[in-house]
Amino acid sequence: MDQTNLDSELQIPGTAGAADAAAATNENSAPTVLERTLKSLAPSLPPGAAFEFRAPGRPLLRIGDGDVKFRILAQNDRAIAALKSLDELRIGEAYILGDLDIEGDLLAVFDLRNSLSDRHPLLRFWSLVGQRVLFGRERTARKWIAEHYDTDPEFYLAFLDRQARCYSHGYFENENESLESAIQRKLATAIEAGGIQPGMEILDVGGGWGSFTEFAGKRGVRVTSLTLSEASEKYVNELITRAKIPCRIIRKNFLEYQPGVRYDVIVNLGVTEHLPDYAATLAQYQRLLKPGGRVFLDASACRAKFSFSAFIMNYIYPGDPTPLHLPSYLEALSKTPFELLMIQNDRENYTLTAKHWATRLDENREMIIQRWGETLYRRFRLYLWGCVHCFATDTMTAYRWVLQLPQADQIHTQLTRRVPGAMVRRIRRALST
Repeated sequence: MDQTNLDSELQIPGTAGAADAAAATNENSAPTVLERTLKSLAPSLPPGAAFEFRAPGRPLLRIGDGDVKFRILAQNDRAIAALKSLDELRIGEAYILGDLDIEGDLLAVFDLRNSLSDRHPLLRFWSLVGQRVLFGRERTARKWIAEHYDTDPEFYLAFLDRQARCYSHGYFENENESLESAIQRKLATAIEAGGIQPGMEILDVGGGWGSFTEFAGKRGVRVTSLTLSEASEKYVNELITRAKIPCRIIRKNFLEYQPGVRYDVIVNLGVTEHLPDYAATLAQYQRLLKPGGRVFLDASACRAKFSFSAFIMNYIYPGDPTPLHLPSYLEALSKTPFELLMIQNDRENYTLTAKHWATRLDENREMIIQRWGETLYRRFRLYLWGCVHCFATDTMTAYRWVLQLPQADQIHTQLTRRVPGAMVRRIRRALST
């Protein structure tokens, strides 16, 4: 949309133009606390960008010197209080509750995050530590997964790819490719990279809505999928029966799973974020995988562990999920027999995937609100467009990688004594404290 059309769309009948509104705001009055607060957001705007603010009984306020990208509409005093706080969680809550609205480019709104605070130590402690200490990891993991994934599957199908229903990123050849095609390439890549052949026994960590189970099962692969979600278990069981594929789904925590057999290949598409104990996860892969077998994985990632915002922890992924922290993961991996065969950056792929999801959510707005309510729509609208912004700005990234467990006769031939490099690292850590 060009700027002329954007200004026209944002123009509210009966109000002054942007220049007149700015003059009216400053005429014969000192800036209010709210005005000073809103103007403090200006440094986070990209060059040449501006936004407008409007509230009942207040003149239109313009922030920034460039083209207007969006307008913030405060519907009541709760929204104004949230904005004055400059607290990201409170502002997000005001939006999902309908106290605050956004007109124009929602993606541009996320540029303001650098001027907002996100301090919620008690929430973070409760999410990351408190619940596990009081209730145990398995019980809390089931609760956390249920809170996100046990929403009606039809809601997720309103924005996921229509062919495989995959809730992790696709692998695109170019930005014009369809989401469906990118997801099919992802699933085919998992088959090829894992060396998966018909008749093999495969463990799928995180059944979702059966994307890998169906894709591999139709090729004669015997897939066992693990899930903690009742809705996922029911959906995939029905899919297996309908498609008549040699697969099954089990509702069990991956770290607690003890099948008594080993698998040829393990596939983990977008579930590493729910497995933050890398040492325990890698040890479980080793227990469940046949010697010589491979693990194919992909995940969103970040430069710091446990870096999700308070909004995400409170409204999207409760508990201790975290984007992959590659340095910590590689450190844990270095203490295992696994060999890292391949790793590839997928940030642009996740940017495109999240943009498809967010766009489809908006396209289905009326249906989603009618069936599940406006609060759920607004919650996921913030989440998905926030994902687009995070991946587009390299706040978050993503990877795919392949691990291989050596053959049994190779595992014990590696040099295991401590080497000088490890000593040097310990000395450097000691000197830095």
